[in-house]
Amino acid sequence: MKPRRVALALLWGINAMAAPINFDADAIGQPPAGWTCGATGKGAPRWAVSPDAAPGQGRVLLQSGSAAFPWCVKADSTLTDGFVEVRFKPLAGREDQAGGVIWRFKDGDNYYVDRANALENNVSLYHTTAGSRRTIAYQDAPVAAKAWHTLRVDFKGTSIRVSLDGKACIERQDSNIAGPGKVGVWTKADSVTAFTDFSSGPATP
Repeated sequence: MKPRRVALALLWGINAMAAPINFDADAIGQPPAGWTCGATGKGAPRWAVSPDAAPGQGRVLLQSGSAAFPWCVKADSTLTDGFVEVRFKPLAGREDQAGGVIWRFKDGDNYYVDRANALENNVSLYHTTAGSRRTIAYQDAPVAAKAWHTLRVDFKGTSIRVSLDGKACIERQDSNIAGPGKVGVWTKADSVTAFTDFSSGPATP
């Protein structure tokens, strides 16, 4: 193992990996089984399983409605420290083309979120408390539209590390939201975004 990888493993612990979740077994046109979907703020989100636009590529979770901040969380998940990762494809949106992950989700008004945006070519880290989204950090990064990207967040205590397409881009300390919560995915405004290969797990001691 390379020295940098050893250092990161010692700092964060090696995450317990679970098989990524795709949505091939879920009914098309419905939210995936075992997930709860909604939005922070006003609007009409539409979360549903859909065939991938590329033939033969299986099914995806697609958000195609419009709301302030649509979210969809895995109902049986609960993590205090660990990681969350997803592949996402920004497909359309005049106001935004965003895909994100959320963690320590208490309810639709209280959670952490990190998102990448193809219109802005950046990655942003936020906490949402009492329904209000607050910026922790921004970082410029290339986010091509209509292409698959991998977004990952590792979190332990107050430490948060964000990676896009395998490259670390944000590392911050933040104490606004503590304790266990659900994990899931997120978009913004009129973003039409596809998600697949969702995974999460605890950090080992």
